[in-house]
Amino acid sequence: MALRRFKARKIPRTRRIETESLSVRRRVRRLQKIIPGGLGLDKDLLFHRVADYIMLLRMQICVLRSLSSSN
Repeated sequence: MALRRFKARKIPRTRRIETESLSVRRRVRRLQKIIPGGLGLDKDLLFHRVADYIMLLRMQICVLRSLSSSN
């Protein structure tokens, strides 16, 4: 039985943009759930909050490493 070769269909540009937009919105919602106080924030403020949270986590790691190496 011979395999059929399907021609790749091009997705219309507007459909592609809608799909990408939906994907971004889903990721923003996930971030809002992960970041403390993130629910209900607009994107700009959320991304600033994410950056602050990452720095906080890095500082906690540094503190924990220094505490564990001092023993």
